[in-house]
Amino acid sequence: MNKIAKTLTALGITATMVLPMAALAQQGTLNSNDLGVGNIAGTIKLGGNDVQTTAANIINVALGFLGIIAVIIVLVGGFKYMIAGGDETKTKDARGWIISGIIGLAIILAGWAITSFVIGQLIEATTA
Repeated sequence: MNKIAKTLTALGITATMVLPMAALAQQGTLNSNDLGVGNIAGTIKLGGNDVQTTAANIINVALGFLGIIAVIIVLVGGFKYMIAGGDETKTKDARGWIISGIIGLAIILAGWAITSFVIGQLIEATTA
């Protein structure tokens, strides 16, 4: 249980750090004159959307998927708690699952808030 929770937490933290950096790095490589913020706006379209909107959609999907996994962890912990039958070690294990899932949800929510703010600021800066 601990390995799964630690792995999912590390994956969530890594995704919230790497995905925005990858989007920024992609923007930086497209234009060598500046950071790419001024000249990239509206010039590159992926699936009908600009790069910033596409990056935001990818990040939202990834964080949504991680959120679903965290909710499943909480549900598994609740199920384990219900079938523990009063056994102290089983209930302690189940509480660990529930707490890990809630911590994971908090990290994912914080990551979503940070990336939402950063992508919003990038879109605002490039459309002005």
